[in-house]
Amino acid sequence: MNAASMQVRGLGAGYHGFSVLREIDLQAKPGITVIVGPNGAGKTTLLRALAGLMPRAGEVLLDGDALPANDATGCVRRGLALVAEGRQLFPQMTVTENLELGGWLQSPAERARRLKQAFDDFPRLRERAGQLAGTMSGGEQQMVAVARAMMSVPRLLMLDEPSLGLAPRMVAELLAIVTRIAREQGVTVLMVEQNVRKALQVADYGYVLERGRIVAQGDSRELLASDVIRRAYLGTA
Repeated sequence: MNAASMQVRGLGAGYHGFSVLREIDLQAKPGITVIVGPNGAGKTTLLRALAGLMPRAGEVLLDGDALPANDATGCVRRGLALVAEGRQLFPQMTVTENLELGGWLQSPAERARRLKQAFDDFPRLRERAGQLAGTMSGGEQQMVAVARAMMSVPRLLMLDEPSLGLAPRMVAELLAIVTRIAREQGVTVLMVEQNVRKALQVADYGYVLERGRIVAQGDSRELLASDVIRRAYLGTA
């Protein structure tokens, strides 16, 4: 699989006439790109706008081709997948059933192949294939959510707060899986994450979003070592 590149130019989005994002320019290149920032900065709105789940202004290109605005199915067909905050599984359906729904645009043969791949990537889910998703731990549910997104054969995977509410050991395991997806399977990853230090440690490039605008960007290690993160989160001069 060829890793995708996303180019975002002048993106704006909001709710009910209220502007949340203004003139966002960013790139997600092969590897892992992370977006960090304080609560209310607009991180979730950004991913929802990119995924076609809400109207937006500006231009979003995937490998040079424009992605449709406000058309989630069209974005999935072009190779985009979003793991939304809160996982949004079907709790009364089994792990296998949840995964199969993620491959609904694929042929039966491809869906079966992707299901096997999902169980290879997430051995714990193979052990719980027949378990109802709602009875699993938070970390296991997040694994189902990521595996379900991978069922659509994405070229670019977007993750919204994947570590939210997880124990530290499970956070490390989940980020290791995300790293493997990017490095070994060639899927570009764009991640919003509240665990700033761990996210920047695994990412290649980072953006800091504050009050709907990009206020800093750079190599993830350089961002981690700078004081820009402290200023964004604590509001210090």
